[in-house]
Amino acid sequence: MNPAELRSLSNGDLDARAERLNRLLDRADHGDESAAATLRAFVRDYRAAHRSLFCRAMNRATAFGDDSLEEPLLAALTDTRYNCQAWAAKGCAALGFRAAVPDLLEMLHHDQWIAREEAVAGLGELGDASTVPALVPLLGEPAEWLRARTAEALAGIGGDAALAALWHEFTHRRYQRIGYLASALALFPPDAVLPRLLDAAASPDPDQRYWAAVALGSTGDDRAVPVLERLQATDRGTTVFDGQVRAAAKKALRTLGRIQKAIAARSTP
Repeated sequence: MNPAELRSLSNGDLDARAERLNRLLDRADHGDESAAATLRAFVRDYRAAHRSLFCRAMNRATAFGDDSLEEPLLAALTDTRYNCQAWAAKGCAALGFRAAVPDLLEMLHHDQWIAREEAVAGLGELGDASTVPALVPLLGEPAEWLRARTAEALAGIGGDAALAALWHEFTHRRYQRIGYLASALALFPPDAVLPRLLDAAASPDPDQRYWAAVALGSTGDDRAVPVLERLQATDRGTTVFDGQVRAAAKKALRTLGRIQKAIAARSTP
């Protein structure tokens, strides 16, 4: 650790201090252990840090963080006076601090939207299946951004309970536009979700077929191609928001193709 660099984060113009912090983060990203140690010391004494700088550091916590930050970040997670709980949640999730789960569950009811968002995202990233029952009610929230973050978190956690909750919401639509549910379902193992989506693609309900097509395209699975081609060629159904099933199927085929190309590119030496 460089004591002079650490002091430089507390002295002088805030913009200059932010620039110094960014340089330390860049160095830590490239393996500079002295910079990483300085950043860890900065976070451990977070109450002395300017809040904007602490937030910047947490946005890139994986560049320098280690287990020595668990205690201070857990403290920051409940420190309402310091008021950077959202960013403490981001840091805890990024560094895999599972001890943060109880406090993240409490933050689901926080009065700041960004704290709720980071709590949901953090629970999804930490992947604790016991948190599924607490997340499920958020799928009915009026705010679409929160429903979307919750669906993503449940997909990140995975497992039968999370899949059952998302599928129930998918088949008992409380909202007209549920692309976030389609995207979340597509993240589950194909053998778990593909048969359900293929059945939904044959539903008499055009809204069901529309969203099933969207989800099938996002799976990237070849088994979806014949069904999507059939929907594109023959389905004239229209949703309650005037979306066309055949148009959704056409777009889904393009999405599926892009996913497969991306997978092939990653597997090519």
